Amino acid sequence: MTHAAPVSPVDRAGLRQRIDKALTEFLSGQRGWLTAVDDGLLPVAEAIEAFVLGGGKRLRPAFGYWGYRGAGGVDSDQIVAALAALEFVQASALIHDDLMDRSDTRRGEPAVHRRFAARHRAAGWGGDADSFGDAAAILLGDLCLVWSDELLHSAGLAPTTVARARPVFDEMRTEVTVGQYLDVLTQATGDTSLERAGKVARYKSAKYTVERPLLLGAALAGAPAEVHAAYSAYGLPLGEAFQLRDDVLGVFGDPERTGKPAGDDLREGKRTYLVAAALETLDPTGRELLLSGLGAPDLDAAGVARLRELITSSGALARTERRIAGLTEGALAALTTVDLDTEARQALVDLAMAATRRTD
Repeated sequence: MTHAAPVSPVDRAGLRQRIDKALTEFLSGQRGWLTAVDDGLLPVAEAIEAFVLGGGKRLRPAFGYWGYRGAGGVDSDQIVAALAALEFVQASALIHDDLMDRSDTRRGEPAVHRRFAARHRAAGWGGDADSFGDAAAILLGDLCLVWSDELLHSAGLAPTTVARARPVFDEMRTEVTVGQYLDVLTQATGDTSLERAGKVARYKSAKYTVERPLLLGAALAGAPAEVHAAYSAYGLPLGEAFQLRDDVLGVFGDPERTGKPAGDDLREGKRTYLVAAALETLDPTGRELLLSGLGAPDLDAAGVARLRELITSSGALARTERRIAGLTEGALAALTTVDLDTEARQALVDLAMAATRRTD
């Protein structure tokens, strides 16, 4: 296996274009249904279209697709459409996450709750604009979760094939939901342990980003138990490494690339592995300084810089980078334990690199 590819694994087999085509066609149908109910639902259709089609790495359907192909599954547009349902799970999680975090932007554009609050203000409607935006975001996130189910079932696969994958799909959506709650709980209780940070990372992001999409692809292909085991051994550590990279970008990322304000995770008080590692190492004065700035919504650029310096000087950034590298190495080793389609195996190697070395 090599660790570099001339073509992104998300683009190989025309995958990104096929995913986008499936999403576009599905959303076109949903727009027609919504506007037939009431013209007032047109902004709902437009907002979800903009959110789902306007960005996203398509990593989750890519993991699902190459997991399916690796297990010997035969390529088809129906399979691609079914796996594109993962983008609606992702949209639901992000829309709700932005609301809970009170984030202003996503991918450089207003977050959904901000978008609908602005619409309320511009129209001069009655009531509180922010409350309207919050309600809209809750409902649009819920709608995306409903549509994930609908797309999986309407993609054109045989009912027996969908039935094999159904338990994986259901468990994945449960995991990401309880992971979100654990994240909120951890911020409220101020739990700074590495154990809790790791658990939140696993359930909020890691499992539904890599492991569950792979297992979904394996289930759709009717793969044997040893393939499922190898995919879990690859997917769990890689998913954690993906989340750790996300945590690093949330503190040290370039806003031009991430689409989020610099240091946003610090303002939101995220108890990530990066923060937990810093708190474990800092002296009492350093801990107090970090905790005093963590979760402060008015934290300015100078404050962000101070907290970044504390995290870096504590050794937490270097420790997190070492953990990302170690988890990725372990994930790649798992791919050597099972017989997989050669092209798919290489794609999974390349996806590991894309997931853990990204800058956005």
